[in-house]
Amino acid sequence: MNNPFKIVLLVCITILSGCSKKNESSPSYNKGDLTILTDESFQSVTEALAEGYMINYPETKLKVVTKKEDLGFLDLLNDKARIVVMSRELSPDEIKEYEKQVELKFLPAKFAADAVVFVVPNTSSKESISMDEIQKGLQSEEKEFIFDGTNSSNLNFVAQKLNKEPKELKFSVIPGSKNLIEELNKYPDKIGVIGLNTFSRPYDQASIELRNKVKILPVENKGKLYTPDYAGMREMKYPFTRILYFLANEGNFNIANGFIRFSCTQLGQMIVQKEGLQPYNIYKREVQMR
Repeated sequence: MNNPFKIVLLVCITILSGCSKKNESSPSYNKGDLTILTDESFQSVTEALAEGYMINYPETKLKVVTKKEDLGFLDLLNDKARIVVMSRELSPDEIKEYEKQVELKFLPAKFAADAVVFVVPNTSSKESISMDEIQKGLQSEEKEFIFDGTNSSNLNFVAQKLNKEPKELKFSVIPGSKNLIEELNKYPDKIGVIGLNTFSRPYDQASIELRNKVKILPVENKGKLYTPDYAGMREMKYPFTRILYFLANEGNFNIANGFIRFSCTQLGQMIVQKEGLQPYNIYKREVQMR
């Protein structure tokens, strides 16, 4: 074999090797690992969607990690996470920072309507709560409202709804939504504030047991009572309805964007509905009988 031929052969091998490595590292939505950060309040629906994705794409491994909403968002900005679940609306400055750090347009992938709910022990005589009571109670030194933690999605959302900063509100804390429900009967004059997805699964035994310990208070607004049921969330009439959405820092169609697309398709939306939440993307069907 002469030297020119050897050189050509080596060049070809090098090029083919480079192409092979490039193909191995090319984006893929149907294989690989992904960690999803979510607040505890919507952990259940996130895990259900992750399980559905792994069933459809067995070569993927999705891990759901709970982290306070604001901290998860910071991890996304600092490239410590590829995808987070959010509920509160970002401020213009936060959107600007996201687009600067991630170098992507801010396009929240909305997938479900959830709610922040106000609960009391099932033995309580209280049957409803008004917006005025909520506003005044969160300014009172009595600290009659108990949240599941500081920096939690529930606290952030309620503060935003009332046009306040979380630090301006007065409240107590029992860490963890499930712990809050378990401990609430020790404080009969207090009102717990949790996410509906904590116990929204209709036929899940653990959810049923949690629901049986408390009752959800309808919220009175302008003389009308609103409940966080499907209709209340779908029509956004329940005052504390919130939209859950994904944010990613992935510019290509890799596993994070694949998971987002799956969650917003019909199958993903069916999973959302089985979680007892209102799907964001409603698929209307019309059947014509002839």
